[in-house]
Amino acid sequence: MVGITVGENENIDKALKRFKKKYERSGILKEYKKRTFFVKPSVKKRMERIKAARRAHRPVR
Repeated sequence: MVGITVGENENIDKALKRFKKKYERSGILKEYKKRTFFVKPSVKKRMERIKAARRAHRPVR
């Protein structure tokens, strides 16, 4: 559960911006999108292999 404490004289826009940042960093939206549809295990493995290959080709800084 993500929540923030809003100060007495704090601007609501700043509080909303803080909440959005905290919400995004927690990964709730990412988890929701991942669970909205079923991915077959074979497709999941193939996607992981493609991601690993992309990471391997990425230049090292």
